[in-house]
Amino acid sequence: MSKNHRLNELYLSIPPILWLIFFFLIPAILIIAFAFKPFDIYGTVTSGWTSTTFYGLFNLRFVTIFWQTLWISVLTTIVTLSLSLPIGYFLARTTPFLRHICLLLVVIPFWSSFLIRIFAWKSLLHPEGFLKKMLVSLQIIAPDTLLLYNSGAVLLVLVYSYLPFGILPIYASASKFNFQLTEAALDLGCSKVQAFFKVFVPGIRVGILSAILMVFIPTIGAYVIPDVVGGTDSEMIGNKIAQKILVDRNLPEASALSALLAVVVLFPVTIFIMLFSQTNKNTLSNTRGKQ
Repeated sequence: MSKNHRLNELYLSIPPILWLIFFFLIPAILIIAFAFKPFDIYGTVTSGWTSTTFYGLFNLRFVTIFWQTLWISVLTTIVTLSLSLPIGYFLARTTPFLRHICLLLVVIPFWSSFLIRIFAWKSLLHPEGFLKKMLVSLQIIAPDTLLLYNSGAVLLVLVYSYLPFGILPIYASASKFNFQLTEAALDLGCSKVQAFFKVFVPGIRVGILSAILMVFIPTIGAYVIPDVVGGTDSEMIGNKIAQKILVDRNLPEASALSALLAVVVLFPVTIFIMLFSQTNKNTLSNTRGKQ
């Protein structure tokens, strides 16, 4: 590799590196620093350093909220991925005209405000809303069943909101997949379901990983959706962080919660990426060994 080529790569790397430093690294350092700062009863950050803020997070209330946030986020990711896989497969296999129509339908929700869509779901799930009346008239649910202000409503709206983030990366990966491999699997005796899970799914694992990250990471920090359609029993950690900043004016505790949330996110994501990289290495080694 020539010296000029390396310099060109360095020049191209400088803008994104500066962007990450100023808008990611420095804010992250400030959040961690504020988490170790003491504060008074008026919410003012005072001088000195302390670790008591972190110790206060390890109580039953915060542990319960963290656990609730984790299982809702994981379940949202699983449901979103379960819906995105067949949709991505269909988009990659269908005709160009129908593919363009379906992709348009996938991205149409982004044309409207996120808050408007959430409040639309609130109206739809309201006790006097259309969906509740229709389900009661069909005798699917009882008249006293609540569709709003529970964990089910939060899960439903989260899946709706982040489903495009699962579909698009899976479709992008599926569009590059060689479907002759699935046809060969069918010729060798596999059923369509076996060919889908044993050939197609491993072949688009990069898109699946991207979909998991793009759904799980924003979901675990969500606070608008639980605040609008969820109740007190479906509160997530994002709601607590917003409350500590806007209501309690407790910036150190909000920073400590944010730092702990970042660790909760980064730990499983890092393990998942490491396992994924190891799988790729093993696949590549087996391929070279066969050659």
